[in-house]
Amino acid sequence: MPRFSLRRKTFSHTFEMLPPVLKGVSGFMVLFLASCSWVPRSAPTQKQMNHYTKSSKNRAALNYKMLNVTPEIADILAAEVPPLISTLNNINYKISRNDHIGAGDVLEITIFELGSGLFSSSDRSIGGTSTSGESAISGTPHISSQNLPPTQVEADGTIMVPYIGRLKIIGKTPSQVASIIQNGLKGKSQDPQVMVHIKNDIGNTVIVSGEISHPGRVTLSLADEHLSDVIAIAGGSKYPPKDSQVELIRNNKVGTTDLATLENHPDEDIKAAPGDRIHVIYQPRTFTAFGAVGQSQQRNEVQFGTANLTLAGALARIGGPADNRADGNAVYLIRYEDEDICKRLGVPVQSGNHTAPIVYAIDMLNPTQYFLTQRIPMKDHDVLLIADASTNAIYKIDALIGTFMGQAATIGLYGVR
Repeated sequence: MPRFSLRRKTFSHTFEMLPPVLKGVSGFMVLFLASCSWVPRSAPTQKQMNHYTKSSKNRAALNYKMLNVTPEIADILAAEVPPLISTLNNINYKISRNDHIGAGDVLEITIFELGSGLFSSSDRSIGGTSTSGESAISGTPHISSQNLPPTQVEADGTIMVPYIGRLKIIGKTPSQVASIIQNGLKGKSQDPQVMVHIKNDIGNTVIVSGEISHPGRVTLSLADEHLSDVIAIAGGSKYPPKDSQVELIRNNKVGTTDLATLENHPDEDIKAAPGDRIHVIYQPRTFTAFGAVGQSQQRNEVQFGTANLTLAGALARIGGPADNRADGNAVYLIRYEDEDICKRLGVPVQSGNHTAPIVYAIDMLNPTQYFLTQRIPMKDHDVLLIADASTNAIYKIDALIGTFMGQAATIGLYGVR
């Protein structure tokens, strides 16, 4: 009390020393500041949020809905399954098909014949011995071989083989094609044997592009490579897995996930299929924070920094509500929810849309809410808003009055001199 009396006495003395004009201005400022309505804010208050949410005029354009976070809502959000890349998995065969011949493949065809055959001259032999083990020089039949010119599979899936004609071989294995050619030569060649090898495999390849070390074609093998294997064969991503989005295009459908999910969730790391196109994109996930945050930041856009980020982790990254400015009762998570989640929450979705805007209200002064925020996953481009405390305006007015009166007192002291 003595200190307050001393301050009041000092203020009264200083005020009496001011020129009449400054006294009038000071009195006007005190009355003007008392209205509080003009005081600048960094965010709306809880009262303003509730007012605008209930006002049909202010939310008519978006028709958003505010929901208080409850254990039931936290369960729904925690159980949400994002669009998975595994939904594109249409490979249900048990035996690998990565050795099947496709259009554009280049084949090496070798034909072995006993004695003088269709494709060999009489002076060519293998090993210099016949099938009976006798010397080829003695005049006994010898085994000859001939490599046909590299043969490309046409767009219609056929190849041309001399003395046989055009054969439909697309979708068949090299051994199956060898049997077809061998059967076609029977009666024309003496005991023909055929070997087929895919020299240039186009049909069993995957195109990998984007932010990787060695973009291009990756040939699939009988090992049945998964998506992460193909990316690794192509040199791997240039950026951390959590910031590398993997886009898979298969059968004109698109699936997206991050590389960290492929590495940590085997169910999502599906097998690559011939014709797949894999695009790796550098896209760090972020959320935006506004209002009375506890941590001063140069940017309000904050990176996740981890493969999985909860609402509690996001609040920690921005320092939580500011002690002297924030209303801990009024923390809001703002996002667009998918149609399936809206249906489970009982939120209507406008005709023609697949998402709806929702504001989730969190009371950080309620200990129960801390447990719930640990279960709610953050999404890319989420917005966190921490409301201003209603008393924040009073603190700002007090600071403005203090600044003004300090300057006025200085002017008054110089005027007395």
